[in-house]
Amino acid sequence: MSAGKKAKHTATEAKGKVEEATGKTVGNERLIAKGKADQVRGATAQAGRKAKDALKDLT
Repeated sequence: MSAGKKAKHTATEAKGKVEEATGKTVGNERLIAKGKADQVRGATAQAGRKAKDALKDLT
């Protein structure tokens, strides 16, 4: 996985954690949900890239 894409996906997860924490602090359910969604989006993208890289290494 390229360093740039990994950083982007990690940043998405971190942003999600901050949004979720902020949402919990202020009691905003929508912000909590958005934060959780960003975390899942970042983790899924990283997993997809890792799988793609693993398949590339096999061939």
